[in-house]
Amino acid sequence: MSTPQLTVPGSPAPCGCPEYAALSRRGLLRGLGAAGLTWSVGSAVVSAAGPAAAAAPTAATTSTTGAGSVLVVLSLRGAADGLSLVVPHGDPAYYAARPRIAVPAEKLLVPDGFFGLHPSLEPLLPLWRSGRLAAVHGTGLPVVNRSHFAAMEAVEDAAPGSTERVGWLNRLLGELPGSSPLQGLAAGRAEVPTSLFGPEPVMGFRSLDQTGIAGDDQWDPNGTRVRSLERMWKKSPTSMGRAFRSAMQAVGDLEPARAQADRNASYPDDDLGRALASVSRTLRGDVGVSLVTVDHGDWDMHTDLGTLAWGRMRREGDSLARGIAAFFDDLGPVADRVTLVTVSEFGRRVAENANHGLDHGWGTVMLLAGAGVRGGYHGSWTPLGSGLDADVPVTTDYRSVLAEVVAARTPASPAVVFPGFQRQRVGAMLGQ
Repeated sequence: MSTPQLTVPGSPAPCGCPEYAALSRRGLLRGLGAAGLTWSVGSAVVSAAGPAAAAAPTAATTSTTGAGSVLVVLSLRGAADGLSLVVPHGDPAYYAARPRIAVPAEKLLVPDGFFGLHPSLEPLLPLWRSGRLAAVHGTGLPVVNRSHFAAMEAVEDAAPGSTERVGWLNRLLGELPGSSPLQGLAAGRAEVPTSLFGPEPVMGFRSLDQTGIAGDDQWDPNGTRVRSLERMWKKSPTSMGRAFRSAMQAVGDLEPARAQADRNASYPDDDLGRALASVSRTLRGDVGVSLVTVDHGDWDMHTDLGTLAWGRMRREGDSLARGIAAFFDDLGPVADRVTLVTVSEFGRRVAENANHGLDHGWGTVMLLAGAGVRGGYHGSWTPLGSGLDADVPVTTDYRSVLAEVVAARTPASPAVVFPGFQRQRVGAMLGQ
Protein backbone atom coordinates (compact mmCIF):
# COMPACT_ATOMS: atom_id res chain seq x y z
CA MET A 1 0.00 0.00 0.00
CA SER A 2 1.41 3.39 -0.88
CA THR A 3 1.86 5.76 2.01
CA PRO A 4 0.42 9.27 2.18
CA GLN A 5 3.00 12.02 2.43
CA LEU A 6 3.00 15.36 4.17
CA THR A 7 2.97 18.31 1.79
CA VAL A 8 6.38 19.96 2.04
CA PRO A 9 7.74 23.04 0.31
CA GLY A 10 8.05 22.40 -3.41
CA SER A 11 6.29 19.04 -3.39
CA PRO A 12 3.87 18.25 -6.22
CA ALA A 13 0.19 17.82 -5.54
CA PRO A 14 -0.93 14.41 -6.83
CA CYS A 15 -4.46 15.77 -7.17
CA GLY A 16 -3.29 18.17 -9.87
CA CYS A 17 -4.48 21.26 -7.96
CA PRO A 18 -1.75 23.87 -8.71
CA GLU A 19 -2.71 26.08 -5.78
CA TYR A 20 -2.26 23.22 -3.31
CA ALA A 21 1.17 22.40 -4.76
CA ALA A 22 2.44 25.92 -4.09
CA LEU A 23 0.75 26.34 -0.74
CA SER A 24 3.42 25.09 1.63
CA ARG A 25 6.22 27.04 -0.05
CA ARG A 26 4.33 30.31 0.19
CA GLY A 27 3.21 29.62 3.73
CA LEU A 28 6.76 28.90 4.83
CA LEU A 29 8.16 32.08 3.28
CA ARG A 30 5.38 34.16 4.80
CA GLY A 31 5.95 32.51 8.16
CA LEU A 32 9.65 33.25 8.24
CA GLY A 33 8.93 36.90 7.62
CA ALA A 34 5.81 37.36 9.70
CA ALA A 35 6.29 35.32 12.85
CA GLY A 36 9.45 37.09 13.93
CA LEU A 37 12.79 35.35 13.94
CA THR A 38 12.91 31.64 13.20
CA TRP A 39 16.19 30.01 14.18
CA SER A 40 17.13 26.66 12.65
CA VAL A 41 18.54 24.08 15.01
CA GLY A 42 19.44 20.87 13.23
CA SER A 43 16.08 19.37 12.26
CA ALA A 44 14.19 21.86 14.42
CA VAL A 45 13.22 25.49 14.32
CA VAL A 46 12.36 27.78 17.19
CA SER A 47 10.25 30.81 16.32
CA ALA A 48 10.79 33.59 18.78
CA ALA A 49 9.44 37.13 18.56
CA GLY A 50 8.70 39.85 21.07
CA PRO A 51 9.60 40.02 24.76
CA ALA A 52 8.53 36.46 25.52
CA ALA A 53 11.37 35.12 23.41
CA ALA A 54 13.96 36.45 25.82
CA ALA A 55 12.80 34.27 28.70
CA ALA A 56 14.29 30.79 28.88
CA PRO A 57 12.19 27.98 30.36
CA THR A 58 12.97 26.87 33.87
CA ALA A 59 12.52 23.48 35.46
CA ALA A 60 9.61 24.82 37.49
CA THR A 61 7.88 26.16 34.37
CA THR A 62 8.31 22.87 32.56
CA SER A 63 7.01 20.80 35.43
CA THR A 64 3.93 22.97 36.04
CA THR A 65 2.95 23.11 32.38
CA GLY A 66 3.58 19.41 31.88
CA ALA A 67 1.07 18.55 34.59
CA GLY A 68 -1.78 20.16 32.62
CA SER A 69 -3.89 19.36 29.62
CA VAL A 70 -2.49 18.95 26.11
CA LEU A 71 -4.30 19.93 22.92
CA VAL A 72 -3.30 18.17 19.68
CA VAL A 73 -4.57 19.78 16.46
CA LEU A 74 -4.45 17.39 13.51
CA SER A 75 -4.79 19.23 10.20
CA LEU A 76 -6.28 17.24 7.32
CA ARG A 77 -4.52 19.22 4.60
CA GLY A 78 -6.18 19.51 1.23
CA ALA A 79 -9.85 19.72 2.28
CA ALA A 80 -11.26 16.45 3.62
CA ASP A 81 -14.62 15.18 2.41
CA GLY A 82 -16.73 15.01 5.54
CA LEU A 83 -19.49 13.13 3.70
CA SER A 84 -17.13 10.20 3.19
CA LEU A 85 -15.62 10.17 6.68
CA VAL A 86 -18.96 10.47 8.48
CA VAL A 87 -21.68 9.42 6.04
CA PRO A 88 -25.19 10.94 6.30
CA HIS A 89 -26.90 7.73 5.20
CA GLY A 90 -30.23 9.15 6.35
CA ASP A 91 -30.13 11.88 3.70
CA PRO A 92 -31.23 10.39 0.33
CA ALA A 93 -29.49 13.20 -1.56
CA TYR A 94 -26.12 11.69 -0.58
CA TYR A 95 -26.72 8.47 -2.51
CA ALA A 96 -28.38 10.24 -5.44
CA ALA A 97 -25.35 12.53 -5.86
CA ARG A 98 -22.72 9.78 -5.60
CA PRO A 99 -23.78 6.73 -7.60
CA ARG A 100 -20.20 5.37 -7.89
CA ILE A 101 -18.40 6.47 -4.71
CA ALA A 102 -21.06 6.47 -1.99
CA VAL A 103 -20.48 4.16 0.97
CA PRO A 104 -23.30 1.59 1.21
CA ALA A 105 -25.35 2.03 4.36
CA GLU A 106 -24.89 -1.62 5.33
CA LYS A 107 -21.08 -1.14 5.39
CA LEU A 108 -21.05 1.81 7.80
CA LEU A 109 -19.61 1.54 11.28
CA VAL A 110 -21.61 2.45 14.42
CA PRO A 111 -24.55 3.88 12.45
CA ASP A 112 -27.38 5.67 14.15
CA GLY A 113 -30.55 6.71 12.39
CA PHE A 114 -28.71 9.25 10.24
CA PHE A 115 -24.88 9.02 10.40
CA GLY A 116 -22.26 6.27 10.22
CA LEU A 117 -18.46 6.09 10.06
CA HIS A 118 -16.49 5.13 6.96
CA PRO A 119 -15.29 1.48 7.24
CA SER A 120 -11.63 2.59 7.07
CA LEU A 121 -12.07 4.20 10.49
CA GLU A 122 -12.47 0.80 12.18
CA PRO A 123 -9.32 1.25 14.34
CA LEU A 124 -11.16 4.09 16.10
CA LEU A 125 -14.02 1.89 17.32
CA PRO A 126 -12.51 1.33 20.80
CA LEU A 127 -12.37 5.11 21.30
CA TRP A 128 -15.94 5.44 20.01
CA ARG A 129 -17.31 2.69 22.21
CA SER A 130 -15.63 4.14 25.28
CA GLY A 131 -17.26 7.50 24.62
CA ARG A 132 -13.98 9.25 23.79
CA LEU A 133 -14.59 9.94 20.09
CA ALA A 134 -16.98 12.50 18.67
CA ALA A 135 -17.88 13.80 15.22
CA VAL A 136 -19.30 17.26 14.53
CA HIS A 137 -20.79 17.55 11.05
CA GLY A 138 -21.54 20.66 9.02
CA THR A 139 -18.52 22.58 10.33
CA GLY A 140 -16.41 25.12 8.51
CA LEU A 141 -15.75 28.77 7.78
CA PRO A 142 -18.81 31.01 8.04
CA VAL A 143 -18.31 32.22 4.45
CA VAL A 144 -17.54 29.98 1.47
CA ASN A 145 -13.85 30.02 0.54
CA ARG A 146 -12.68 27.45 -2.01
CA SER A 147 -9.02 28.52 -2.12
CA HIS A 148 -6.71 26.16 -0.23
CA PHE A 149 -4.29 28.99 0.49
CA ALA A 150 -6.79 31.59 1.64
CA ALA A 151 -8.99 29.11 3.51
CA MET A 152 -6.08 27.54 5.43
CA GLU A 153 -4.91 31.00 6.43
CA ALA A 154 -8.41 32.00 7.54
CA VAL A 155 -8.91 28.81 9.54
CA GLU A 156 -5.55 29.06 11.28
CA ASP A 157 -5.74 32.80 11.96
CA ALA A 158 -9.33 32.43 13.24
CA ALA A 159 -9.68 36.21 13.49
CA PRO A 160 -11.58 37.53 10.43
CA GLY A 161 -10.81 41.16 9.66
CA SER A 162 -7.71 41.33 11.84
CA THR A 163 -4.52 42.74 10.34
CA GLU A 164 -2.32 41.06 12.96
CA ARG A 165 -0.25 38.07 11.88
CA VAL A 166 -1.10 35.93 14.92
CA GLY A 167 -2.56 32.43 14.74
CA TRP A 168 -5.18 31.17 17.17
CA LEU A 169 -2.82 28.69 18.84
CA ASN A 170 -0.27 31.43 19.44
CA ARG A 171 -2.98 33.54 21.07
CA LEU A 172 -3.87 30.52 23.18
CA LEU A 173 -0.23 30.14 24.23
CA GLY A 174 -0.28 33.76 25.37
CA GLU A 175 -3.05 32.86 27.82
CA LEU A 176 -1.09 29.96 29.35
CA PRO A 177 1.55 30.25 32.08
CA GLY A 178 5.19 29.84 31.08
CA SER A 179 7.33 30.95 28.16
CA SER A 180 9.14 27.85 26.92
CA PRO A 181 9.23 27.31 23.14
CA LEU A 182 8.32 23.70 23.89
CA GLN A 183 4.82 24.71 25.01
CA GLY A 184 3.80 25.07 21.36
CA LEU A 185 5.12 22.33 19.09
CA ALA A 186 4.75 21.62 15.37
CA ALA A 187 5.65 17.95 15.00
CA GLY A 188 6.70 16.28 11.77
CA ARG A 189 7.61 19.59 10.16
CA ALA A 190 10.40 22.10 10.75
CA GLU A 191 8.33 25.07 9.59
CA VAL A 192 5.77 26.76 11.80
CA PRO A 193 2.13 26.64 10.58
CA THR A 194 -0.01 29.77 10.49
CA SER A 195 -1.88 28.72 13.64
CA LEU A 196 1.36 29.11 15.64
CA PHE A 197 2.55 32.40 14.08
CA GLY A 198 2.88 35.21 16.59
CA PRO A 199 4.83 36.69 19.50
CA GLU A 200 4.91 33.58 21.69
CA PRO A 201 7.97 31.34 21.11
CA VAL A 202 7.23 27.96 19.58
CA MET A 203 9.20 25.01 18.22
CA GLY A 204 8.97 22.68 15.25
CA PHE A 205 10.87 19.50 14.45
CA ARG A 206 10.76 16.97 11.65
CA SER A 207 12.30 14.26 13.81
CA LEU A 208 12.60 14.14 17.59
CA ASP A 209 15.71 11.96 17.47
CA GLN A 210 17.50 14.28 15.06
CA THR A 211 16.71 17.46 16.93
CA GLY A 212 19.94 19.10 18.06
CA ILE A 213 22.36 21.97 17.55
CA ALA A 214 23.88 22.12 14.08
CA GLY A 215 27.58 21.33 14.45
CA ASP A 216 27.16 19.30 17.63
CA ASP A 217 28.22 16.04 15.99
CA GLN A 218 30.94 13.42 15.82
CA TRP A 219 33.31 15.86 14.14
CA ASP A 220 33.22 18.10 17.22
CA PRO A 221 33.77 15.62 20.07
CA ASN A 222 34.90 18.29 22.53
CA GLY A 223 31.94 20.58 21.96
CA THR A 224 34.09 23.43 20.72
CA ARG A 225 31.60 24.65 18.13
CA VAL A 226 28.67 24.75 20.51
CA ARG A 227 30.69 26.56 23.20
CA SER A 228 31.75 29.12 20.61
CA LEU A 229 28.13 29.71 19.60
CA GLU A 230 27.11 30.03 23.25
CA ARG A 231 29.82 32.65 23.87
CA MET A 232 28.89 34.52 20.70
CA TRP A 233 25.21 34.89 21.60
CA LYS A 234 25.30 34.70 25.41
CA LYS A 235 24.79 38.41 26.07
CA SER A 236 23.38 39.61 22.77
CA PRO A 237 20.25 41.76 23.31
CA THR A 238 19.14 41.26 19.70
CA SER A 239 16.28 39.11 18.45
CA MET A 240 18.87 36.73 17.02
CA GLY A 241 20.55 36.39 20.40
CA ARG A 242 17.28 35.81 22.25
CA ALA A 243 16.17 33.25 19.69
CA PHE A 244 19.45 31.35 19.84
CA ARG A 245 19.44 31.18 23.64
CA SER A 246 15.82 30.04 23.57
CA ALA A 247 16.63 27.39 20.96
CA MET A 248 19.61 26.08 22.95
CA GLN A 249 17.45 25.80 26.07
CA ALA A 250 14.63 24.07 24.21
CA VAL A 251 16.90 21.48 22.61
CA GLY A 252 18.35 20.67 26.02
CA ASP A 253 14.92 20.44 27.61
CA LEU A 254 13.88 17.86 25.00
CA GLU A 255 16.34 15.30 26.38
CA PRO A 256 13.74 13.54 28.61
CA ALA A 257 11.56 13.10 25.51
CA ARG A 258 14.41 11.67 23.45
CA ALA A 259 15.12 9.26 26.30
CA GLN A 260 11.59 7.81 26.09
CA ALA A 261 11.37 4.39 24.48
CA ASP A 262 9.93 4.07 21.00
CA ARG A 263 7.30 1.45 21.77
CA ASN A 264 6.69 0.49 18.13
CA ALA A 265 2.95 0.64 18.56
CA SER A 266 0.77 -0.10 15.55
CA TYR A 267 1.34 3.24 13.86
CA PRO A 268 0.96 3.44 10.08
CA ASP A 269 4.30 3.43 8.31
CA ASP A 270 3.95 6.97 7.00
CA ASP A 271 4.58 10.58 7.98
CA LEU A 272 1.57 10.72 10.29
CA GLY A 273 2.61 7.58 12.16
CA ARG A 274 6.16 8.83 12.61
CA ALA A 275 5.02 12.28 13.73
CA LEU A 276 2.51 10.93 16.27
CA ALA A 277 5.07 8.47 17.62
CA SER A 278 7.40 11.41 18.26
CA VAL A 279 4.58 13.37 19.88
CA SER A 280 3.80 10.45 22.18
CA ARG A 281 7.42 10.20 23.31
CA THR A 282 7.54 13.97 23.82
CA LEU A 283 4.41 14.00 25.97
CA ARG A 284 5.53 10.96 27.95
CA GLY A 285 8.81 12.81 28.57
CA ASP A 286 6.82 15.57 30.36
CA VAL A 287 8.88 18.43 28.92
CA GLY A 288 6.19 21.09 29.16
CA VAL A 289 4.26 20.75 25.90
CA SER A 290 0.76 22.25 25.98
CA LEU A 291 -0.18 22.50 22.29
CA VAL A 292 0.81 20.34 19.32
CA THR A 293 0.09 20.63 15.61
CA VAL A 294 0.47 17.71 13.19
CA ASP A 295 -0.35 17.53 9.48
CA HIS A 296 -1.86 14.57 7.72
CA GLY A 297 -2.00 13.40 4.17
CA ASP A 298 -3.37 14.82 0.96
CA TRP A 299 -7.14 15.09 1.12
CA ASP A 300 -7.55 17.12 -2.10
CA MET A 301 -9.30 14.27 -3.89
CA HIS A 302 -10.40 15.65 -7.25
CA THR A 303 -9.74 12.19 -8.72
CA ASP A 304 -9.82 8.56 -7.61
CA LEU A 305 -11.52 9.03 -4.26
CA GLY A 306 -12.52 5.43 -4.87
CA THR A 307 -14.78 2.84 -3.34
CA LEU A 308 -14.43 0.62 -0.28
CA ALA A 309 -12.07 -1.68 -2.18
CA TRP A 310 -9.70 0.92 -3.62
CA GLY A 311 -8.92 4.62 -3.78
CA ARG A 312 -7.45 7.45 -1.85
CA MET A 313 -10.23 7.85 0.72
CA ARG A 314 -9.74 4.29 1.95
CA ARG A 315 -5.99 4.85 2.14
CA GLU A 316 -6.12 8.21 3.90
CA GLY A 317 -8.90 7.13 6.24
CA ASP A 318 -6.97 4.01 7.24
CA SER A 319 -3.84 6.05 7.92
CA LEU A 320 -5.79 8.60 9.96
CA ALA A 321 -7.60 6.01 12.05
CA ARG A 322 -4.58 3.80 12.69
CA GLY A 323 -2.48 6.82 13.58
CA ILE A 324 -4.94 8.22 16.12
CA ALA A 325 -5.65 4.80 17.65
CA ALA A 326 -1.97 3.94 18.02
CA PHE A 327 -1.24 7.38 19.46
CA PHE A 328 -3.73 7.12 22.31
CA ASP A 329 -2.66 3.56 23.04
CA ASP A 330 1.00 4.57 23.03
CA LEU A 331 0.42 7.48 25.44
CA GLY A 332 -0.53 5.16 28.29
CA PRO A 333 -1.65 7.11 31.40
CA VAL A 334 -0.74 10.41 29.70
CA ALA A 335 -3.77 9.90 27.43
CA ASP A 336 -5.98 11.04 30.30
CA ARG A 337 -4.90 14.63 29.71
CA VAL A 338 -4.68 14.72 25.90
CA THR A 339 -7.46 15.99 23.61
CA LEU A 340 -7.13 15.71 19.83
CA VAL A 341 -9.21 17.65 17.30
CA THR A 342 -9.09 17.54 13.50
CA VAL A 343 -9.47 20.55 11.23
CA SER A 344 -9.56 20.96 7.46
CA GLU A 345 -9.72 24.13 5.38
CA PHE A 346 -13.04 23.18 3.73
CA GLY A 347 -14.96 20.14 2.53
CA ARG A 348 -16.00 18.81 -0.88
CA ARG A 349 -19.03 19.19 -3.11
CA VAL A 350 -21.99 16.88 -2.60
CA ALA A 351 -21.93 15.43 -6.13
CA GLU A 352 -19.12 13.28 -7.48
CA ASN A 353 -17.34 14.46 -10.61
CA ALA A 354 -16.48 12.53 -13.78
CA ASN A 355 -13.14 11.35 -12.33
CA HIS A 356 -14.45 9.41 -9.32
CA GLY A 357 -13.55 12.45 -7.22
CA LEU A 358 -14.99 15.57 -5.65
CA ASP A 359 -14.36 19.25 -6.24
CA HIS A 360 -13.84 22.02 -3.69
CA GLY A 361 -16.84 22.55 -1.42
CA TRP A 362 -17.71 24.16 1.89
CA GLY A 363 -18.77 22.28 5.03
CA THR A 364 -16.95 19.23 6.41
CA VAL A 365 -16.66 17.20 9.61
CA MET A 366 -14.44 17.62 12.67
CA LEU A 367 -13.38 14.69 14.85
CA LEU A 368 -12.54 14.98 18.54
CA ALA A 369 -10.84 12.27 20.58
CA GLY A 370 -9.51 11.76 24.06
CA ALA A 371 -9.82 13.58 27.36
CA GLY A 372 -12.99 15.55 28.04
CA VAL A 373 -14.76 14.48 24.84
CA ARG A 374 -18.47 13.69 24.87
CA GLY A 375 -18.65 10.88 22.35
CA GLY A 376 -21.14 10.48 19.53
CA TYR A 377 -22.50 12.47 16.61
CA HIS A 378 -23.00 16.19 17.08
CA GLY A 379 -23.97 19.26 15.09
CA SER A 380 -27.11 20.31 13.28
CA TRP A 381 -27.91 19.19 9.76
CA THR A 382 -29.41 20.96 6.77
CA PRO A 383 -30.62 18.55 4.04
CA LEU A 384 -28.21 18.27 1.15
CA GLY A 385 -29.05 20.00 -2.10
CA SER A 386 -28.98 18.50 -5.56
CA GLY A 387 -27.00 19.53 -8.62
CA LEU A 388 -23.30 19.65 -9.44
CA ASP A 389 -22.70 22.80 -7.40
CA ALA A 390 -24.45 21.68 -4.21
CA ASP A 391 -22.42 22.20 -1.03
CA VAL A 392 -22.55 20.79 2.47
CA PRO A 393 -24.03 23.75 4.38
CA VAL A 394 -22.03 25.01 7.35
CA THR A 395 -24.34 24.93 10.35
CA THR A 396 -21.55 25.13 12.97
CA ASP A 397 -18.72 27.62 12.71
CA TYR A 398 -15.54 25.60 13.27
CA ARG A 399 -14.48 28.12 15.91
CA SER A 400 -17.39 27.02 18.10
CA VAL A 401 -15.87 23.53 18.23
CA LEU A 402 -12.39 24.83 18.98
CA ALA A 403 -13.69 27.34 21.52
CA GLU A 404 -15.51 24.56 23.33
CA VAL A 405 -12.25 22.58 23.52
CA VAL A 406 -10.38 25.65 24.77
CA ALA A 407 -13.03 26.33 27.43
CA ALA A 408 -13.14 22.71 28.59
CA ARG A 409 -9.45 21.85 28.56
CA THR A 410 -7.45 25.06 29.18
CA PRO A 411 -7.55 28.04 31.56
CA ALA A 412 -7.69 30.41 28.58
CA SER A 413 -10.61 32.61 27.63
CA PRO A 414 -12.18 31.63 24.28
CA ALA A 415 -13.04 35.31 23.81
CA VAL A 416 -9.33 36.16 23.73
CA VAL A 417 -8.34 33.19 21.55
CA PHE A 418 -11.18 33.90 19.08
CA PRO A 419 -11.63 37.69 19.24
CA GLY A 420 -15.05 39.06 18.41
CA PHE A 421 -16.60 35.62 18.06
CA GLN A 422 -19.77 34.52 19.83
CA ARG A 423 -19.67 30.75 19.99
CA GLN A 424 -22.68 28.49 19.78
CA ARG A 425 -23.03 25.43 21.94
CA VAL A 426 -21.85 22.24 20.25
CA GLY A 427 -21.93 19.78 23.15
CA ALA A 428 -18.97 17.72 21.98
CA MET A 429 -17.01 18.42 25.19
CA LEU A 430 -18.04 17.44 28.70
CA GLY A 431 -19.15 20.35 30.82
CA GLN A 432 -19.93 22.54 27.80
